[in-house]
Amino acid sequence: MELSHYLGVFGGVSLVGISLTAAIFKKIVSHKNTDQRSAYIAKLIREGAMTFLKKEYSVLSVFIALVFAILSFVFTLASGLSFVCGALSSMLAGYIGMKAATRANEVTVIEAKDRGERAAFLTALLGGSVMGFTVATIGLLGLGLIFFLFVENNNYNFLNILVSFGLGASSIALFARVGGGIFTKAADVGADLVGKVEMGIPEDDPRNPAVIADNVGDCVGDTAGMGADIYESYVGSVIGSITLALYFYAGKLEYLSLPIMLCAIGLIASVIGLFSIFLFRTQLSKMLHYGTYVAIACFLAGSYAYLSCMNIDMALFGAITLGALSGVIIGLVTDHYTSGSPIHKLAETSKSGAGTNLIYGLSIGFESVVLPVCAIAIIVFITNQYCGSLFGVSLAAVSMLATVGITMSVDAYGPIADNAGGISEMSGFGPEVRKITDKLDALGNMTAALGKGFAIGSAVFASLALFSAFCLEAKIPALNLLDPVVITGLFIGGTMPFLLSALTMRSVGRAAWKMVIEVRRQFKEIAGLMEGKAEADYARCIEISTDAALWEMLLPGVLTILAPIAIKFGFGAQGNLALGGFLAGATLTGVVLALTMANAGGAWDNAKKYIEAGNFGGKGSDAHKAAVIGDTLGDPFKDTSGPSLNILIKLMSILSLLLATI
Repeated sequence: MELSHYLGVFGGVSLVGISLTAAIFKKIVSHKNTDQRSAYIAKLIREGAMTFLKKEYSVLSVFIALVFAILSFVFTLASGLSFVCGALSSMLAGYIGMKAATRANEVTVIEAKDRGERAAFLTALLGGSVMGFTVATIGLLGLGLIFFLFVENNNYNFLNILVSFGLGASSIALFARVGGGIFTKAADVGADLVGKVEMGIPEDDPRNPAVIADNVGDCVGDTAGMGADIYESYVGSVIGSITLALYFYAGKLEYLSLPIMLCAIGLIASVIGLFSIFLFRTQLSKMLHYGTYVAIACFLAGSYAYLSCMNIDMALFGAITLGALSGVIIGLVTDHYTSGSPIHKLAETSKSGAGTNLIYGLSIGFESVVLPVCAIAIIVFITNQYCGSLFGVSLAAVSMLATVGITMSVDAYGPIADNAGGISEMSGFGPEVRKITDKLDALGNMTAALGKGFAIGSAVFASLALFSAFCLEAKIPALNLLDPVVITGLFIGGTMPFLLSALTMRSVGRAAWKMVIEVRRQFKEIAGLMEGKAEADYARCIEISTDAALWEMLLPGVLTILAPIAIKFGFGAQGNLALGGFLAGATLTGVVLALTMANAGGAWDNAKKYIEAGNFGGKGSDAHKAAVIGDTLGDPFKDTSGPSLNILIKLMSILSLLLATI
């Protein structure tokens, strides 16, 4: 095909994505809520979330302007503008997804009250789909336009401009993930420690001053933060794959465009997968799984047809298939360790206290690493052997993320369902409504765990693609582990995930302590609060989380960006070799630590909920109190530090690739 024909495909599919997203968004926001109490609670959550997002974006605008000036000076104005486009596209995706999620939570609880479980479930899913299809559509549109404008334009360095776009998306993702994670866990930990443990009141009780901030945190951390994370992986995997295609298939447009075409096919497959969910009449969890499987099947069928039609080497279809299946494998393993039999055993250990709960939960996290990492390693080995080049490995990364429309929809469903439960409790709706929202929330915990597993797996594949591209651009044929420079970089890089985790965990601790003090103060000083005769100062708790998140996110973000630059130029002529070792060390320890934290955190959370369902003494029992303490540690594990490591390894990889073009 001619280049203009590819533009037609990118543009047409993007138009489908934009139209669908707009239609769903319009349907959600047009819903009228006549219940004043629930409308008021939803309004507080919505305003808190958007206030945080606006403050965060105002801080990031300074960072964007600074990096734009640096890139324009070091490279070209086009590179600087490409960075700005990548950053703004990530921010736009987060903003749209947040707007939809903070309206869908209100509509979901009203649907649960008026129309029942299935209607509420589908509403929450549609609300999440706005985030999913926004990520897929904006990513496809941005990458497609850069490809069309610069791939055959000899006046510009196409690779440099493409990587600059990815750097913009990655930078914003790190700040959004870290900032959102600190916000949500400061509120969550503060609410749990004082509300549940000290005061003995239920979760989402309106008497708890931190409860609105907790619900806001679900939106900014698990919707906007996760969206930025997946968007960055989506963009990064395509950039890594196109870069490798430039080396292995220079001048062959059908291969250079293949990663973006796979994304276009994946977007259409995701649309089919989403609508297929409405046809199933089975358990809610199975409906979500079936919709994902339908999307993957359609994607593989479409990819096979496209490769055959374009006479592209069919060996690459094997890599595409393995990449798509790897997401399923990682998801199933994650589901077992965060929702299966290990959870029941973890809950049982809570009967003997918090110590045994913490020990067993951490052991689950350690064990859960083995199968996913081995699966990734085997897939990488088979793909490279079967395809004969690293390009096949990069296509596995693209394939895993191509159906991000549906996978992100399923993940973004979780915080919407969680918020619906909170609104139901604070609005005083009856036990019938709360029973429905609790069931949706329990399903949301499963989708959140799967989403985190998918995010980590996609980060590994995207980082491998970018790492391979860096080695080719830096002219590093192999990394010699006997070379002292490589070993030095390897060990320094291996410490980076631990440093970032330490900083983010400490940030959550400091912010949570401020929240605990404030919640205790309000219970002590606001007369009638504990008796339910006075209303808490919710705005003050939101302000504490916001200020803490914006301040605490700066140091981890700056260190992540400065570290590769320091290695590159600190080692002089051998900077690229040291940087190669640095990336290898960071990627390996990053994925292992991220899986440990995400799965241990998910296990602690679901063990607590298993006890709250009436097992081992139920709410208020000694086992429950021990499980709450375990969940307090698990919260920053799974929602702050663990997810931040996904972006750490991707951001350092794409920044290193950009440095290699100097």
